[in-house]
Amino acid sequence: MRVDIWSDVVCPWCYLGKRRFERALADFEHRDEVEVVYHSFELDPRHPREEVVPKASMLAAKYQISEAEFQAMEDRLVGLAAAEGLEYKLDGSVIGNTFDAHRVLHLARERGLAVEVVERFFRAYFTEQRSVFDDESLADLAAEAGLDRDETVRVLKEGTYADAVRADAERGRALGANGVPFFVLADRYGISGAQPVETFAAALGRAYAAPLPK
Repeated sequence: MRVDIWSDVVCPWCYLGKRRFERALADFEHRDEVEVVYHSFELDPRHPREEVVPKASMLAAKYQISEAEFQAMEDRLVGLAAAEGLEYKLDGSVIGNTFDAHRVLHLARERGLAVEVVERFFRAYFTEQRSVFDDESLADLAAEAGLDRDETVRVLKEGTYADAVRADAERGRALGANGVPFFVLADRYGISGAQPVETFAAALGRAYAAPLPK
């Protein structure tokens, strides 16, 4: 059974949803029969390339709330993450364009290292406050997760996988992904958001037991 996951590497709910799904999968009786495939979805594809800005001020303006209200939202996320064993360090975070990070993730998928690279990017951004926006940092992180650094640099330099990233996002939207994380189980069941572990567990069981369409 295949599970497709659309996410963005700077989406805090995506990292949270990933961990909750993994907890559900770890307890799933048929977990060894489940293939997890990660897909690209940019939260803000219009964000200028090469521009990195303070996250709090930009997102507060985007959602038309005060920076104090945004900070309260961040504090809540830190608590939710901690409950899943994740350490979010969000103070002073910056935000940028993630298109290049997604291109690296497509390379990782081809090399069988998507799960490792996705996790490395999430931890780098949310826990270590490292950049996932510039080529040098992306290449370093990819190498730490097992990818060949020189190959990653070539991919970044040559624009490889650009069409694949766009096609991924288009497919996600066609399936109903208006935001992320977005999960599709067995090509039939869609789950939106960082749902509780119990919700993922129930969906795994339901998708596995459902008869294949004729």
